[in-house]
Amino acid sequence: MERRDFIQKSILTTAAVAGAGLGTSSASPQPRSKEVYEFRVYHMRRNMTPLNNYLTKALIPALNRMGSKNVGVFNEYSKAEPAKVYMLIPYASFEDFGKTAMALKSDKGFIDASNEYSQIPADQAVYERYDSSLLLAFDGQPKMNVLTTKPKLFELRIYEGYSEDAVRRKVKMFNEGEIDIFKDVKLPSVFYSENIAGKYLPALTYMAGYQSMEERDQVWKDFLVHPEWQKMSKMSEYANTVSRIHKIFLEPMPYSQI
Repeated sequence: MERRDFIQKSILTTAAVAGAGLGTSSASPQPRSKEVYEFRVYHMRRNMTPLNNYLTKALIPALNRMGSKNVGVFNEYSKAEPAKVYMLIPYASFEDFGKTAMALKSDKGFIDASNEYSQIPADQAVYERYDSSLLLAFDGQPKMNVLTTKPKLFELRIYEGYSEDAVRRKVKMFNEGEIDIFKDVKLPSVFYSENIAGKYLPALTYMAGYQSMEERDQVWKDFLVHPEWQKMSKMSEYANTVSRIHKIFLEPMPYSQI
């Protein structure tokens, strides 16, 4: 029991430290009302059936029971090979992220439902590895937006910055005007977040959902000519905030909850 308590406290402490000192626009501790997102990328070795079964029968139901609703699972729109599976898991806070990580280790329903997946032998491994990034929602949109009309196409955008200050300034740009411009051009945003741990640091990540690539292209055309964007993009305060952009197009799996 002492060892379990030590591990749990270590996870919660690590999460709290991660969230407290990185480049958000405020130096004060992050409020509990800002969601935390775990974003996974599974690098597949074989067909997706075993992973799909595990996610639908074991992991997602357990996450839902523990408070993580609206779990997203996606394929790459490009159908690149080897295939990748993307997974978005929302948590109410860093504390909830840590509690869920610990609870999954002992939850009987999850363990029983995972039994078939856990027995897959090494020579039939489903994936090579999976990457995991931890993201903290922006002040300007502290909670995930579950779109009323379920999107057929998602765009994940990752903005790298050349320094922590560059990302801090870009986050400020979103919070103080860019998100409002996106709303004005009807960009259907799912979440905005700063990368706290994982790949691409320092960076921020956000996601939008569309009905088609044509809708996506029109929204971005409208955004680029928006007078407020034209004004903000020329402000010296926001110069050199983005050094590289990753754009990843995704399709929702049939069982995705967003």
